Amino acid sequence: MGLLATLLGPLDQILATQPIWLLCLAGFATLFCLAITLNVLKQSLFRNPNEPPVVFHWIPLIGSTISYGIDPFKFFFACREKVRSARMTWSRTALANATQYGDVFTFILLGRKTTVCLGTKGNEFILNGKLKDVNAEEVYTPLTTPVFGKDVVYDCPNSKLMEQKKFVKFGLTAEALKSYVQLIEKEVLDFVARAPTFQGSKGTTNICPTMAEITIYTASRSLQGREVREKFDSSFAELYHHLDMGFAPINFILPWFPLPHNRKRDHAQKKMAQTYMDIIKQRKQGVRDSEDMLWNLMSSVYKDGTSVPDHEVAHMMIALLMAGQHSSSSTSSWIMLRLATRADIQEELLEEQKQILGADLPPLTYDDLQRLPLNAQVVKETLRLHAPIHSVIRRVKSPMTIATVADSYTIPTSHNLLSAPGVTSRGAEFFPEPELWEPHRWDEGNPLAYAGPALNEKEEQIDYGYGMVSKGASSPYLPFGAGRHRCIGEQFAYVQLGTITATMIRLMKYRNTPGRDGIPSTDYSSLFSRPLGTSFIDWEKRAGVGEKA
Repeated sequence: MGLLATLLGPLDQILATQPIWLLCLAGFATLFCLAITLNVLKQSLFRNPNEPPVVFHWIPLIGSTISYGIDPFKFFFACREKVRSARMTWSRTALANATQYGDVFTFILLGRKTTVCLGTKGNEFILNGKLKDVNAEEVYTPLTTPVFGKDVVYDCPNSKLMEQKKFVKFGLTAEALKSYVQLIEKEVLDFVARAPTFQGSKGTTNICPTMAEITIYTASRSLQGREVREKFDSSFAELYHHLDMGFAPINFILPWFPLPHNRKRDHAQKKMAQTYMDIIKQRKQGVRDSEDMLWNLMSSVYKDGTSVPDHEVAHMMIALLMAGQHSSSSTSSWIMLRLATRADIQEELLEEQKQILGADLPPLTYDDLQRLPLNAQVVKETLRLHAPIHSVIRRVKSPMTIATVADSYTIPTSHNLLSAPGVTSRGAEFFPEPELWEPHRWDEGNPLAYAGPALNEKEEQIDYGYGMVSKGASSPYLPFGAGRHRCIGEQFAYVQLGTITATMIRLMKYRNTPGRDGIPSTDYSSLFSRPLGTSFIDWEKRAGVGEKA
């Protein structure tokens, strides 16, 4: 006791003379350093060989969240390449460390262990996981419920969601898609004619907000009908931007926190829901004189005989419009940004239309789009590199076993699972020079052509409760996901994006603004990736467009 008192005596005197704030700061720093030390020791000395290796990180809880959030694909590829790089050396230490990474690994994301399964086998493992093993609702409801509203999508049992998807498929039949093309084309033409950003014969536009308006008008007019479309103006496009910001990653853990973007999200959701509720009320007082998505949902009945309540109709309409707008908004922006760097592709697209459809460029039809291969390939190649959703997450509900080339791991229920289909679509083993945007890679015989099993080969079909869909998740090209949660709007997206691209090419030429090369970086700060910052491009109307407008 005397020795201890002798050693601590001077320290006690020093501490007694220091201000409280400095002592608190020193205490916090000590605890922080201790937490880091214990975290490093735990990773080094107590690794569980039966579970996937954990990506090394210094700070507990935060883990690899920041590096993943800045650029998920860079993070995924870096983790996977650790194995390959280590195996190319003769260092025993490097070979030992190689077991830390690979196609299956775990990292800390917002305080939770998240196991990543890369490659086509990883996509199949997660996206076709059984309901007893994986759950999407528990992961996504904190993000989606404040945006869409209560009792729809992930804020309900999976069986109910499957019924809701079946109701929505009414507006996504082949006949419906055929009727949408000229509606979408007209919206684009009207927008270019009246929008201030496209007045005159040439100018500059911030393409991301421009395409956001175009896609919200085209989606509302085609998917939801004239009455709903007439309710929308540029202010409503802004409301949908505020709803989209509700998908910020922080809302995985703090969806209720009164951050500025959450307050805007809540205001936008209430205003949009009330708009639909007003339309529903008016329709109930009138006569059913048309057929559209809103009437369909109002008359839909669940299997237990319950009619769909008005608030669920309103919330499904919000979810449907967002599905048809915000992801297409991002993709169409990337299409325009890519085309602005390739004047040759622009001219090829126009020439393709003239040769196939006629020099007078008649109004587009659904059948016309099917006859424009390069136009479709521009959309397809853009989705390959810029699919809106970069990560698909599931909660593990029962222990799952996954085998790799060298090991077999058990993934416990304390983990989430993460699939990243964009990794395979950027893989050199499938797509030569994968980072190069080249629509002609989809031409048969092109040196950059896809190398692998046929993408369009017939796959096993399954009915999850909303009609037959492809079960396969083994393709390296999955911009719309796979399994029971595969996007039911996939065909609509191709029609919408194809029509917008063909129409915009008819109207104008595009190029980067002076002094700018290439395309902007990607903003991964939301669940849905988009171009980073402002993205201005120059435009010039083609001969005769001004007179026609």
